[in-house]
Amino acid sequence: MPFLKGKKLLLACSGGVDSVTLAHLCVAADLDIGLAHCNFTLRSDESDGDEVFVRQLATTLGIEVFVKQFETEQYAQTHRLSVQMAARELRYQWFSELLETKGFDYILTAHHANDSLETFLINLSRGTGIEGLSGIPEVNEQVVRPLLPFSQQEILAYAKSEKIAWREDSSNASTKYLRNKIRHQIVPVLKELHPTFLQNFLNTQNHLQQTNSLASNHLNELKSKLFEQRDGDIKISITALEKLQPLDAYLYGLFKDYGFTEWNDVKDLLSAMSGKQVVSKTHRLLKDRDFLILSEIKNTVNGTYLVHVDGTPSELPIKLKLENVETLEKQGRNVVFLDKEKLNFPLVLRNWEKGDYFYPFGMQGKKKLSKFFKDEKLDVISKEKQWLLCSSDNEIVWVVGKRADERFKVEDSTRQIIKITQLT
Repeated sequence: MPFLKGKKLLLACSGGVDSVTLAHLCVAADLDIGLAHCNFTLRSDESDGDEVFVRQLATTLGIEVFVKQFETEQYAQTHRLSVQMAARELRYQWFSELLETKGFDYILTAHHANDSLETFLINLSRGTGIEGLSGIPEVNEQVVRPLLPFSQQEILAYAKSEKIAWREDSSNASTKYLRNKIRHQIVPVLKELHPTFLQNFLNTQNHLQQTNSLASNHLNELKSKLFEQRDGDIKISITALEKLQPLDAYLYGLFKDYGFTEWNDVKDLLSAMSGKQVVSKTHRLLKDRDFLILSEIKNTVNGTYLVHVDGTPSELPIKLKLENVETLEKQGRNVVFLDKEKLNFPLVLRNWEKGDYFYPFGMQGKKKLSKFFKDEKLDVISKEKQWLLCSSDNEIVWVVGKRADERFKVEDSTRQIIKITQLT
């Protein structure tokens, strides 16, 4: 991997044969590396022995070493994770900190071809899509896996030929964990069925990766055509979606990155009544007439905020600027001119509520906001985001960014004009 030359590299080193061999190879290639060792304190004296070994290895190789001990079991219990998942989270959180604080460019890990096979079988057993069957990527953002093309047998043979010392992890022999069961009970049988099984698997996985790349390119091109960006949300034509065949596969490909898993619910949304929605942990998909609205779930900003008479109020969920002016200028959606003496300060900025009404500027009589929103064709998400600027007696002065209230307009008798602007 020529791009690693001249970069500052952090190598995750457990003390096992794979990571120790990678460390020796990096030093031989004159790469600028440091070692990072996680002591998960799961195997008592054995874990401490691994730590001592990695410290000695760094001294022998003349490179920097970083070591951190974790209370892994406690973390797993607190966060309701398996011990393996807890160790993974702790490891990569620490690696990210080292990247940021110590100026490393990449993290190197010693994953190899057998790891990729085991991951494939785990994902296959869980019913994953093509992404899960495409294997571990050699480069994933700042994580690089230089040994991925090589089998564990090849790495072991090299280590023995070079008389490289390493530590054995006794937990690797246990079949307590799924990965170890696959490693010790399933992979040997597959190799018995065909002596070149691992190489055949790597060839197949390469084809899957290329197929996945083609599919990803097509879906990205399709998203650029179908996904219309609108005020932080995404609007998608249902008619356009229904033309895609096979529909199930397209829905999965277009929406999988947003955390959705209930695919029948997503499909049923196409023919559902307006207002129906499907929610993932991070996003929601809302049916709005002939469209789906995709939006990120964020902490909803709501409540009541006081807006005082002059200047640019701070600590508001939206930016407003209040100015005293002498003359009336052109009024627009984001700018209103009001008769200051008709207002009771401080003004109140709040979310809309059912039952709210106002007197739309330029019209006679009052109108419920729910009817106004319907006429404006606002969807549920847009209504949730809508702010109202009210006089302190709760009369709506301005449906912010939409329409001012007729009762507070500037007239010939107006002596003081206030200009209010919604800043972007």
